[in-house]
Amino acid sequence: MFDSLSEKFTLMVRNLSGRGRITPANVRQAMEEVRSALLEADVHYQVVEDFTQRVMEKATGTQVLASLEPGQQIVKIVFDELVALMGPVDSSIFFVDPPPTIIMMCGLQGSGKTTTCGKLALYLKSKGKNPLLVAADTQRPAAIDQLVTLGQQVDVPVYKQDGQADPIPICRNAVAHARQNGRDVVILDTAGRLHIDDALMQQLSDIAGTTRPHQIFLVVDAMVGQDAVNSARAFNQKLELDGIILTKFDSDTRGGAALSVKAITGKPIKFLGVGEKLQMLEEFHPDRIAQRILGMGDILTLVEKAQSQFDQTQTEKMQEKLANATFTLDDFLEQMRSMRKMGPMKQLLGMLPGLGSALKDIQLPEEELDRAEAIIQSMSRKERENPDIVDSSRRRRIARGCGLQTEDVSRLVKGFSAARDMAKKMSGLSMGSKMKMAQAMSTMNPESLSTLGHLGGTGPALRPSRLSPEQKRKMRDRRRRGR
Repeated sequence: MFDSLSEKFTLMVRNLSGRGRITPANVRQAMEEVRSALLEADVHYQVVEDFTQRVMEKATGTQVLASLEPGQQIVKIVFDELVALMGPVDSSIFFVDPPPTIIMMCGLQGSGKTTTCGKLALYLKSKGKNPLLVAADTQRPAAIDQLVTLGQQVDVPVYKQDGQADPIPICRNAVAHARQNGRDVVILDTAGRLHIDDALMQQLSDIAGTTRPHQIFLVVDAMVGQDAVNSARAFNQKLELDGIILTKFDSDTRGGAALSVKAITGKPIKFLGVGEKLQMLEEFHPDRIAQRILGMGDILTLVEKAQSQFDQTQTEKMQEKLANATFTLDDFLEQMRSMRKMGPMKQLLGMLPGLGSALKDIQLPEEELDRAEAIIQSMSRKERENPDIVDSSRRRRIARGCGLQTEDVSRLVKGFSAARDMAKKMSGLSMGSKMKMAQAMSTMNPESLSTLGHLGGTGPALRPSRLSPEQKRKMRDRRRRGR
């Protein structure tokens, strides 16, 4: 998401910041490039015109052009206008007293509505709520079974009525069931269609009229671009939406829906679906999205992801082990599993300032982490605690146990030892030295990043995707032999 747009905005920032003096002509040229970038990203044309016009008016003011750092001031103007375009947004959900709070979910078929219901239930559980999922989609085959499966995965009960084809009594009875059983939030998974039609809208209006939901969320597929904005506008005219949830935000879509939907419908984006896993639902923050677009990274979201997966006490113990070089392969495996719960590695690294564009042409093979885990699990407890004892005979035994090559085991052991030594050295550095090292890494180009070493010790951590056919063939052959 936003890769192409971010690249063009970053180029604009670099060009303006590198000038000692900026003229109105420079600003107009930069805004033309921004305008083209936004249109290519499938942003609504009226939104593009209004946005560029506002930036032009503010950026060509005498105070900006006469300042000592006009480039930086223009960047701030662009950032502020991006935030204003998508916000302001209060991503919190308002709960009623007495409960239950009724949340109605609607959307077109294929938008990921049912999966999003499961994600929202898990999110609410993390906030201390006791949600109830309601299987009110009686139109799509297997929709009820899908919701039941999701409910089991997030440990949330699902209310359903077998043999009942009318969703209205299902929703009405579900609310009464929630009151009787202490469920303080009811999530209604309503039916969708392949397109907007009168039958769909009438059914949704009837459900809303019967249950009187406190909030209505529209689930929209971010990959459909302008159609997402059009469907959001149509749903809002019939139902008076409270917010929008964009799904598939981790895809290669150009991002036009995220930048257009608030301006066109007046309804805020509340959440983003950033992956297939059920914990991959993020609150929407316009300032953080603007930072990503301008290549500034998104450290706050990265920190929040880490805080949700890493226990503070356990983290302090790990830091102490790293400082004393007593970090074991069991510790490494535990940390690796926790990191993988946060999301794909490329997505996480893309939140670091300066790395988003650098990772554009680089592949981060998740299967390498699977290989590392297989090797570690094939070791004895003594070997995991002290990898230095893994000699050639032990390597052969471990390789047979996990179905890999002895070279893979050697790389893991050597890579782990090198990483442990580096961590010990880092623990002795001052904060300033650590910041300098982090800053140097964030400015590396793809070629430099590809030499950072081995991810988990089993293969290249960052691998350029521009390989020759012969190189790709050899890599496939090596992987087959490894299996």
